Amino acid sequence: MAKYRRVVVTGGAGFLGRKVVRQLKLNGYDDILIPRSVDYNLTEQRDVRNLLHDTKPDLVIHLAAVVGGIGANRANPGKYFYDNLIMGVMLMEESRRSEVEKFVAVGTICSYPKFASVPFKEEEIWDGYPEETNAPYGLAKKMLLVQSQAYRQQYGFNSIYLMPVNLYGPEDNFAHESSHVIPALIRKCFEAKQTNAPYVELWGDGSPTREFLYVDDAARGIVLAAEEYNDSQPVNLGSGDELSIADLALAAKELVGYKGEIRWDATKPNGQPRRKLCTIKAQEKFGFSAQVGLKEGLKETVEWYVAHAREQEAADKLVAR
Repeated sequence: MAKYRRVVVTGGAGFLGRKVVRQLKLNGYDDILIPRSVDYNLTEQRDVRNLLHDTKPDLVIHLAAVVGGIGANRANPGKYFYDNLIMGVMLMEESRRSEVEKFVAVGTICSYPKFASVPFKEEEIWDGYPEETNAPYGLAKKMLLVQSQAYRQQYGFNSIYLMPVNLYGPEDNFAHESSHVIPALIRKCFEAKQTNAPYVELWGDGSPTREFLYVDDAARGIVLAAEEYNDSQPVNLGSGDELSIADLALAAKELVGYKGEIRWDATKPNGQPRRKLCTIKAQEKFGFSAQVGLKEGLKETVEWYVAHAREQEAADKLVAR
């Protein structure tokens, strides 16, 4: 049975958002509103106020973000900082003013210090500066944690703050200019196989490690927290598994069936050296643990992309015009 009458999911038409909306429906929610940017620009205060006035939600799940991989972060540091900061800050403030019952802020693993001790523990999030290439994005999202805690202290506003690790899965963003590491690797290997290219070139040296969470697992964790967790202390959402980018590239290559060579361009940035979360708190506070392993999830993601590769190529051509 649904715990809240009406839910607004910002970013509900995006990669993670579609899965969260589906999970909400599985949990019995039938009054779910997804604001579109053509109707409500969340960087404009008037539009944010209009959204909450028009929809009158009991629960707001804020997923909308301007995101991308290392290249996109390096090219757009100002935009990524401003848009992400202003969207979250205004949406939480106007939700408070509108007496929204609960606000779920979804942050990012990029908020952790560059050299955080592994596994990353929530209480150590302030122990250093984030990795430079995505610091503007990570810090903008991190301010929602500060706001959440300040609003609970001063106003008694029920907001929570979740930090998912890198997400992946079918229907991910596979665009060349803005995709994250897993879809980028899959697409590069697939296209190299199609053209019989002798090698694919990847950024960095392959040594950094990452942890990945299947997008359906992330959606389930977010909805669980929305229903069961009521504290502004941050909570990690992850799988607890760590592997190197080099090993990930080999796995993608094998699943795609590409026989060529992988070459590393060490003149390009590696990003954060290691990422692995401590996931104990999510299990203890609201019973969340990942269910889909990386091998299974990667296989499903590759199969989805292979079936939709032509659609992605057509979309890229439209963007290029």
